[in-house]
Amino acid sequence: MEFIRKRLKSLQYVFQGLFYLIKNEPPVMVHIVISLVWVILGFCFGITTNEWIVQLLCIAIVLSVEGLNTAVEKLCDFIHPDHHKTIGIIKDVAAGSVGFAVIPVSIVLCIIYYPYVMGLF
Repeated sequence: MEFIRKRLKSLQYVFQGLFYLIKNEPPVMVHIVISLVWVILGFCFGITTNEWIVQLLCIAIVLSVEGLNTAVEKLCDFIHPDHHKTIGIIKDVAAGSVGFAVIPVSIVLCIIYYPYVMGLF
């Protein structure tokens, strides 16, 4: 019973983190809106099961990296609230990691949808 209680408590922390990101981090909301557009496009074009799997993994990767970026930024602000060159570099690198996720994900999603869009013409 203790094992189940601890797992349920862990889920509570998961949802607290998700709701914090959604409520307080505008970049996360931007990524969620873009993700919803991709999901709607998936339904409109009737993408395959494998394409859905790839698309959902792409969405999960971007949202996860954005969450980690937020965690790094909050940790840096907590450790050193004043402006500091090294803290700035750490934050820039964390933000750059989001770019490392977004760029290839965008390419993959364009590859998925290219044949469907070309089929319209």
